[in-house]
Amino acid sequence: MNLITHRKLRKISAVFFGICFFALRSWAGLPVDDVLPLIGTDGHGHTYPGATVPFGFVQLSPDTRIQTEPWNIDVWDGCSGYHYTDSTILGFSHTHLSGTGCPDLGDLLVMPVTEKLGGSNEYAPLDAEVFKSSFSHENELAQPGYYRVLLARYNILAELSATAHCGMHRYTFPSAIESHILLNLVHGLGNKPVEASLKIENNQLITGYRRSDGWAKNRIIYFAIELSKPFKGFGFEVDGKPLIAGENEVKSKNVRAHLDYETSAGEQITLRVGLSPTSIEEAKKNLNAEMPGWDFDSVRAGARSAWNESLSNIHIESSNPNVRQTFYSALYHSMTAPVLYNDADGSYLGSDKAVHPGSGFQYYSTFSMWDIFRAEAPLMTLAQPQRVNDFVQSMLVSYQQSPDHALPMWPLASDETWCMIGYHSVPIILSAYQKGFRGFDPELAYQAMRDTAMSGRNRQDEYQKLGYVPYVNGKTEATSRTLEFCYDDWCIAQMAKALGKTNDVELFTKRSQNYKTLWDAKTRFFRSKNPDGTFREPFDPKEVASDNTIASGDFTEANAWQYTFAVMHDVPDMINLFGGKEAFISKLDELFNQDSDMPHWRVDVSGLIGQYAQGNEPCHHIPYLYAMAGAQYKTAQRVREIQLTQYSNTPNGICGNDDCGQISAWYVLSAIGLYPINPANGVYVIGSPLVEKATIQLDPKFYKGGSFTVIAHHVSNQNCYIKSAMLNGKPLDHPWITHDQIVSGGTLELEMDILPTKVWGVMN
Repeated sequence: MNLITHRKLRKISAVFFGICFFALRSWAGLPVDDVLPLIGTDGHGHTYPGATVPFGFVQLSPDTRIQTEPWNIDVWDGCSGYHYTDSTILGFSHTHLSGTGCPDLGDLLVMPVTEKLGGSNEYAPLDAEVFKSSFSHENELAQPGYYRVLLARYNILAELSATAHCGMHRYTFPSAIESHILLNLVHGLGNKPVEASLKIENNQLITGYRRSDGWAKNRIIYFAIELSKPFKGFGFEVDGKPLIAGENEVKSKNVRAHLDYETSAGEQITLRVGLSPTSIEEAKKNLNAEMPGWDFDSVRAGARSAWNESLSNIHIESSNPNVRQTFYSALYHSMTAPVLYNDADGSYLGSDKAVHPGSGFQYYSTFSMWDIFRAEAPLMTLAQPQRVNDFVQSMLVSYQQSPDHALPMWPLASDETWCMIGYHSVPIILSAYQKGFRGFDPELAYQAMRDTAMSGRNRQDEYQKLGYVPYVNGKTEATSRTLEFCYDDWCIAQMAKALGKTNDVELFTKRSQNYKTLWDAKTRFFRSKNPDGTFREPFDPKEVASDNTIASGDFTEANAWQYTFAVMHDVPDMINLFGGKEAFISKLDELFNQDSDMPHWRVDVSGLIGQYAQGNEPCHHIPYLYAMAGAQYKTAQRVREIQLTQYSNTPNGICGNDDCGQISAWYVLSAIGLYPINPANGVYVIGSPLVEKATIQLDPKFYKGGSFTVIAHHVSNQNCYIKSAMLNGKPLDHPWITHDQIVSGGTLELEMDILPTKVWGVMN
């Protein structure tokens, strides 16, 4: 086998790194330069390092492992297809999930190789495990919209970039008579192929599709692949066996193919790949619309520019490069989902599995509602307001087209997975409406909210009858469901009030108080009840089991400690349940000061400080509750502790599954100094800013304020306490500001100190 000599490789690498160094110097100071996509690829972060654009349909990234069993804990950390601890690459697939706890996607795996195909006596299948290559992180680079790695086994430099609907590969080959590009439609992440097709249109164009069954059922992706160099030969494989030469199209279940080349040293072959959820023709159109040429560097520059534009909506100043990198990487991850699930012309695959023409809005899917309603959705109303109406429209057409006639819960690729609990499209819609977004029909939105809440799905029938979801044998997540239904019902009551629906205001306000039915004053925890109204025994507030064990079915990925503060919509009354502010503060202290032992601990309950779990979403608002009980200094101390211990600018820098950006969104807002305890009421509690200055550039199409700036004088890792505050030059005594104050523009100035000022923010 002819390989590039080490001398030539060093020369190519030197030129390449020289170009990169010059480019980085030229781009210094831009937000995009502080993003490290490898953050979260180690530990339990479940992010991917590959190329995508903000909210893009394509996520072109390396796969280092195959997770065929969604909950096999031995490979669970590869839900995104990649894990930093792995040392081999199977290939590069075009669709990935960011930070989820369940795998799917991984469509159309491409792998360049320089070895003879097949054995000497019998055919060797084109299996990804057979042709995987070792790699080193020293020869790997991940930047927004760009990924590069050296495949050591083949001495091939692989580079990836993307547009919204297309991926571009550039492979630099060594001198080799046996060079090949392998196309693999068997490969998938947590899914199996149901049907696949490949067609050789000519020696530079291949089209096809892959239908799969996984987390999303009956999902299909269409594609068109163009190659910069005609291949000299090709071959198909079905079920691990080669097809007779001469056929130019194959349709089956397990389909792979090879494209054959002879390459010279340093020769580059580029692939342009268009994807579509609706048809092969639309995949071709997407390719022509977004990637008409072969200039890889231009595509890379375009992706970089798109990221820098989106990231620049929040400008921070910090003397600590680690903080800047962690911040902008978190902001980056918060914009990797939801994703476009339409074509360049706006046509989309609806939840009814029918193709719909573009209707004046962009259709999105991959909404991790249970996670993102808490911080990511409010963040998007400030940082990406131009997308908010489209997010809501996507939910409403899903409701209209859904056979269940319900708002989406966890839609993936236009398929409703019914994952997690609650009906958390509701707070996202309410938040948008309350903040002045009117690019959707509010009456339709309200009807969708009401219909979803009144359905019998998700154990809502029992909730409506008893005022709580009862515990029964099996996984019912009774306490969690009840508490989250209460919050969503409060949101519906607010929407009803805004639209003048008096009777429904009374109905849903009453339902929003159902959390009190599960309050146990003796233990001071929310607890599950049996259908007869008695508390379920035995009770251990640390138990997190979700199978047939002592506390089966009580909570969702959490325990009683983590859900006992889950009344986000009625904090004053929640405080009263504990016996007042002092008792409430004492209970919060107890949460953080407990040991971290948990019977039947789940791996996704992570980022532990005592029984507090930053790595899973039910806890995210809890540190800010201190401020609402008159102890803002304790909020500041705990928030700073979480910022410094649970996040970093390393591959293991996200403390749990990023869940489509929610864990990251918490950091973005908290580093600025603000967080919404109630994500839908437009109130941001002041915590402890980590950056010296943060400016939110307000989109003039939606807001008239120009910009809003938070300045933290004398801030440092140690100076986490707020001594005093000024809002637009006037003293601010209470520990919160509103959305309206932010979008009206202005400046919040905070004097930071190393010692707590226990009187600031105390409310009478």
